[in-house]
Amino acid sequence: MSKVRSIARKAFQEARSMMESWHPDDNERPMAVKVCPRFRSRPVHLKKGVSQSSKGKIAPAVRAITAGRITAAQMAEEALAAAESCAGLNPLAHLDSEAVLAQARVLDEEARAGNFRGALHGIPITVKDIIHVAGMPTRAGSAAYQNNPLLDATSVYRLRLAGAIILGKATTHEFALGVTTPQAKNPHDPARIPGGSSGGSAIAVAKGIGLASLGTDTRASIRIPPALSGVVGFKPTIGAVPTAGVVPLSWTMDHVAPITPTVADAAVMMDILVSPSPKLTSYTGAPINGLRVGIPEAAFEKCDPGVAKAVLSAVSAIEALGAKIITVARPSTEDLELANAAGLLVSRCEAMSFHRGIGTDLNLCWPEIHDQLDEAGGVPASEYIRAQRCRDQLTGELLSVFEKVDVMAMPTSLVTAPKIEEAEKYLMVLSRNAIIWSFVGFPALSVPCRDRVNGLPVGLQLVAPPYEEKVLVAVGTAYEK
Repeated sequence: MSKVRSIARKAFQEARSMMESWHPDDNERPMAVKVCPRFRSRPVHLKKGVSQSSKGKIAPAVRAITAGRITAAQMAEEALAAAESCAGLNPLAHLDSEAVLAQARVLDEEARAGNFRGALHGIPITVKDIIHVAGMPTRAGSAAYQNNPLLDATSVYRLRLAGAIILGKATTHEFALGVTTPQAKNPHDPARIPGGSSGGSAIAVAKGIGLASLGTDTRASIRIPPALSGVVGFKPTIGAVPTAGVVPLSWTMDHVAPITPTVADAAVMMDILVSPSPKLTSYTGAPINGLRVGIPEAAFEKCDPGVAKAVLSAVSAIEALGAKIITVARPSTEDLELANAAGLLVSRCEAMSFHRGIGTDLNLCWPEIHDQLDEAGGVPASEYIRAQRCRDQLTGELLSVFEKVDVMAMPTSLVTAPKIEEAEKYLMVLSRNAIIWSFVGFPALSVPCRDRVNGLPVGLQLVAPPYEEKVLVAVGTAYEK
C-alpha cells in the first residue's frame, strides 16, 4: 500500500486489515442491496401526543407571521444580522443578502393576500454546501469542485414549496469526507471544532442564522456537529429523504436530514422532507411510559467520564418519565469496530468512483481527502463486496435487538469538541457511536444533554428501528420538556 501521509490514510489501511479477518456467518450471504427491511415482527405502538410544537421555534414563528405579528422580512433580517455577527466562525460558504430579502418580500406579499405556502412560510434556513440550490454555487467545500445548478435538490424544492427562505450555503468538510470541518469554529468555543461534515449547519442553527439547516449524513455528519455544538440532528431511515441533487459521497449510505434548535422543530422539517408525510409532529409530547430503552454498554467504552455522566443523567430523566431501562449486549465493541471499518471502505470506494467519473483533481484537495480517495482507488471489487456483505449481516443482527427494546440510548460522541489543533487525533473517536447507524440505515437522533462538560455541549443519541422515527420524536420531546 501507499506510504502513509496522514492519519486518514492510516485509518483506511487499518480498516482494510480489519475486514480481512471478518468472515460471514453464511458463506452464501449476498452483498447488501436493500438496507432496512420495511417490516419487523413487533412494531412500536405509541399514543399520539399533545403537541409540544409551541416549545420549538418554527411553529410559533409561522403562527406569528400568519397573524401578522412579524414579517418574513424581519425574520430574514434577524438571520442576516446573526450571520454578520458570527462571520468569524465561518459558518457560511455563500450568502446573498439582497436575494434573501427579495425572497422574504415575495412571501410577505403572499401573506398579506392570505396565501400561505405551508409549515415553513417565511422561515429562514441554510443548506449544506453539497446540496444544490438553484442560483447559488455548490463548492462542496473544495477548490477542486464547482457547480452552478439551475435546479434545486429535491429536498430543497420541498422546503421551498412549504415556504422556506433559503439564506445561503453552510460550510462543509471537503466533499463531506470528514467529521471535523476544520475551517470553521465551534459556536461555544472558537478554539474548538464544530464537528463535521455538516459543521456550518450546526453553527448556523446554534447562532440563530435561520431556524433550521439542511445537511447530510453518510457516517455521522448530521449528529456529531449538533452534539458538539449544542443543537439537534435528526437522521431518518436511509432513503426516507431523496438524495437527488446532492453531491454524492456514498450512493448507498448518504442521508439528507435536518439540524434544528429542538426535536419539535426537527419533526416539522421531517414532515415536509419525507413524502408522503410521516406526520411526526403528532408524536411531539407523546407519552413514553412503558417504552423499553436499551443501553448498550459497549457504547460507553473509553467515553470521557463527564460525557458519560451527562448521558446517564439524561437516561435517568427518561426513566423518570416512565420508560424502562434495559442493558443490551449489542451493538458490541466488535460491531462498532466492524461498522467503522466496513463503512469506511463502502463510502470511500463509492466516493472515489464518483470523483473518477467527474475527473476531480485530487491534488487540489486537502491532504486528508486526497489520501482517503487515493487509498480507495486501490481497493479491489472483492473487498468492497465483502464490506457490503458485512453490512447485510450486521443489519439483521441489530434488527433482532429491537425485539427486546423500542429505542436505544448512548453518547452521540465519546468526547466534547476537541481543540482545532488536536482534531486529527479524534477522527475515529468522534464518530465511533454514530457510524454504525448510518451503515445499517436506522434512524438516529442527537439531542443536547442538559448537563455540559466544562461548558461544552454533550449529545444524547437515540436510535430506533427502521421507519420508527416517531419513537425518536416522542422520547426526544419528552426529554426536552
